[in-house]
Amino acid sequence: MDWGMKNRLAQLIKSDGHCLFMPIDHGYFQGPTRKLEKPGKTVEPLLPYCDALFVTRGVLRSSIDPKNSKPVILRVSGGTSMVGQDLANEGITTSIKEAIRLNVCAIGISIFVGSDYERQSLLNLSKLVDWGEDYGIPVMAVTAVGKELGKRDARYLSLCSRIAAELGARVVKTYWCENFEKVVDGCPVPVVMAGGPKVDTEHEVFDFVYDGIQKGAIGVNLGRNIWQNDHPVAMIKALRAIIHEGATANEANDLFEEVKKGGE
Repeated sequence: MDWGMKNRLAQLIKSDGHCLFMPIDHGYFQGPTRKLEKPGKTVEPLLPYCDALFVTRGVLRSSIDPKNSKPVILRVSGGTSMVGQDLANEGITTSIKEAIRLNVCAIGISIFVGSDYERQSLLNLSKLVDWGEDYGIPVMAVTAVGKELGKRDARYLSLCSRIAAELGARVVKTYWCENFEKVVDGCPVPVVMAGGPKVDTEHEVFDFVYDGIQKGAIGVNLGRNIWQNDHPVAMIKALRAIIHEGATANEANDLFEEVKKGGE
């Protein structure tokens, strides 16, 4: 692995082998998502506690202070929306030159295994890996499921994750599920957990994050479960405790309540 690739991965994955990525890329298909209407304002108090941002080039340029940021994973796929016919019909929206110009640490793209656009999205990933390898920029593949949330089981996610790794992704972002160890064990590159829709209680988030870390995930890529929470700083501090400090779900929940009472 070239020095540049190693250096970029080291900025994303900390010395303990874990990471806390925070996506704010939802607007590329959802528009002005709740509590992300002004991304810069939402992100500012959370930056000290995340390890990287997953963001589009438009929001990066318009909303993130280049003098006060974190390593960037650049979202480079898109072309569809929630009101369109099929979220899986994505293309590559951003060039490798743009990624270099923005000095990003990684580039991210969704794949839609099992959809009508499976082949297209997998070839998009392959093309992006070729570009990334040429310039020492790692690719994070996102095992997207579009609107079909019922696909989130170990058999399907294992298939998606392994295919992404086989095609050259350096990191795979996928959903936590029952028997999550099957997903991690079948994927020869690091796995980070996606959050999905906001859940009913904070403890549910801490439970699945703790379980996933115990079963081999290196960290998370959580957005809505952090910044849509009424106490986002307390939430991200509690998650950081699980990921980087070895806290249990109960300990994280206690920390959340403590920070929450302190007004953050």
